[in-house]
Amino acid sequence: MSVIHLLITSLLVYVVGAFISLCISKNEQLSINISGVTGIVGGALGIIACAPVLISSETAFALFQTPFDFAAFSIRVDGLAAFMVCVISLLVIVTSLYSFSYVREYQGKGAGSMGFFMNLFIASMIALVTSDNAFYFLVFFEMMSLASYFLVLTEQDDEATNAGLLYFFIAHAGSVLIMIAFFIFYCYAGSFEFADFRQTQLSSPLAFTVFILAFLGFGAKAGMIPLHGWLPKAHPAAPSHASAMMSGVMVKIGIFGIIKVGIDLLGANNMWFGVIVLGFGAVSSVLGVLYALAEHDIKRLLAYHTVENIGIIMMGVGVGMIGIAIGNPVLATVGLLGGLYHLLNHAVFKGLLFLGAGSVMYRLHTKDMDLMGGLGKLMPYTALCFLIGTMAISALPPFNGFVSEWFTYQSLFTLSQNGDLVLKVAGPVAIIMLALTGALAALCFVKVYGISFGGAPRSEKAANAREVPKPMLFAMGILALCCILLGVGASVITPIIAKISVALSGLNAFPLAENGLVVSTSEPHTALSTPMVSIMLIAFFLVPFAYYGVTKKSRMADAAKGNPWACGYAYEAYMATSAGGFTRALRTMFKPLYTIRKTFDPAPLSYKGIDAAIKGSTKAEPFWEEKVTMPLARFIPWFSARLEWLQGGDFRVYCVYFVITLVLLLAAATMM
Repeated sequence: MSVIHLLITSLLVYVVGAFISLCISKNEQLSINISGVTGIVGGALGIIACAPVLISSETAFALFQTPFDFAAFSIRVDGLAAFMVCVISLLVIVTSLYSFSYVREYQGKGAGSMGFFMNLFIASMIALVTSDNAFYFLVFFEMMSLASYFLVLTEQDDEATNAGLLYFFIAHAGSVLIMIAFFIFYCYAGSFEFADFRQTQLSSPLAFTVFILAFLGFGAKAGMIPLHGWLPKAHPAAPSHASAMMSGVMVKIGIFGIIKVGIDLLGANNMWFGVIVLGFGAVSSVLGVLYALAEHDIKRLLAYHTVENIGIIMMGVGVGMIGIAIGNPVLATVGLLGGLYHLLNHAVFKGLLFLGAGSVMYRLHTKDMDLMGGLGKLMPYTALCFLIGTMAISALPPFNGFVSEWFTYQSLFTLSQNGDLVLKVAGPVAIIMLALTGALAALCFVKVYGISFGGAPRSEKAANAREVPKPMLFAMGILALCCILLGVGASVITPIIAKISVALSGLNAFPLAENGLVVSTSEPHTALSTPMVSIMLIAFFLVPFAYYGVTKKSRMADAAKGNPWACGYAYEAYMATSAGGFTRALRTMFKPLYTIRKTFDPAPLSYKGIDAAIKGSTKAEPFWEEKVTMPLARFIPWFSARLEWLQGGDFRVYCVYFVITLVLLLAAATMM
């Protein structure tokens, strides 16, 4: 089967699975199983369809006629689209496997209908990234937003309702901006086809306007600061496997949209496109991790880290766009490579962390880290997988997060050597902000892992916790293994993603991996061997244990016997470090930045607007009834009573009425 046929089959599997899940929603367990199976099958078909495109760099295209003359349904699977489909499909397979056991927690809360919305959510994302027509792109964008909105409402409590409402408003406000951008294109191209958009030359002011509209619209979906207000509310409210999909891949649709409009359709011919993306990315990365440090809710903390990592991805994409604008192939390719590689890596390790958080909540039924503790011994496999995720997101070698951030650093160092003053300043500032982000992320996840999995249990539920079912463990294990393979095997993955970068930039290709090394062609020339880094790290880890084993007997002879003196105090639970105490000094130091978060949070203003609308409606309804409806209701009987004398019941009188009417009509016709 061809790429297009396999892709369409994958979409049909999702759609069929969605409607079967809905039809049998009363049998919740069967609905859960069918939804999970269709997710795994659809994801596998998606990878099988698009993997050859990634390897060969060829583009598959198909055009299907529709009842709408203005919009044919066109599918285009190029390198970027195939990459996005593979990333989405990988996470779909894992979350579907995870859902077999996890979604049982939601039986009685609409677990059957959850499969319907989950499958439609996935299908709309796959269709969106492969659509080559603006009309259908927007249709699938709306489907994605609506399906994910209903997933946010799963818990059906006040928190979920408020989070869903805020997400609904911001998502659709972004959609309106994207629609305006595409409509401007349509006015000049005369078509909704992206192929015609690519051939349309817009004036510089108009192209800049289109880019800003699309950037803000897609930036809202990506959760970049300051349009991030919905993200730390919506992602924690959704079920954890849905949170993994939303944080792991849905927000990347925003990044995909920025690349699509900025590079694919507009050609990134303005250096300021990249500078804007780089600037917003740098701010989002630093503030995202700062806000995460202040959280005690483990899922809200992970949601803020999504803001941080979206910022890191945007930094790479911004540098790539600058490289395209100034015609620098090294800058363009390495920047986009760093951004796209981190897009993949973030999907993997953030998916792992959300599934790990979901596993903890599955047993403890709380998101508060201060009620956890001691889970490393009670849930050892979950703890190990979560530990791998924390090291990957903290960019520690040899895990995948390290490699993509290494490329981002290389692109920023190259940017700093450019002759333009703006770029010479932007490069070092971005490097400092990326370094600060990395340090704070490591600090944050030392807190998360230490508070949640280390120490003694802080609640009765934590003390009685046990390991989660095997499907959930297998799902987390797959992503943990991917975190390792994408890091150690960087020299294999890099050329594949580099092909996408070169295709997007349209500039000359050059090697970025050779002889098992990941290399940088910028000055100074650097090389990275992730397998060697792995071997050295394992060796450094084993050496202390080897020394301990060799010298154990000699040291034990001199060891003191008996209980240690505890200064008169035994261990108490309150002595353990809390999530708040761990970061108190940092929150005090950066208090103004946390104040900014409250100042620019759109949620209070949105809620005030909603309350005002409700109050206005309650006042308008009685006014309309008292001043319009009731007077009219009283007037009609009064007027009818006054006309009763016309109905005398005499046929001769009625004939007179007809004669008078005819005379009046004839007179009116004569006057005209």
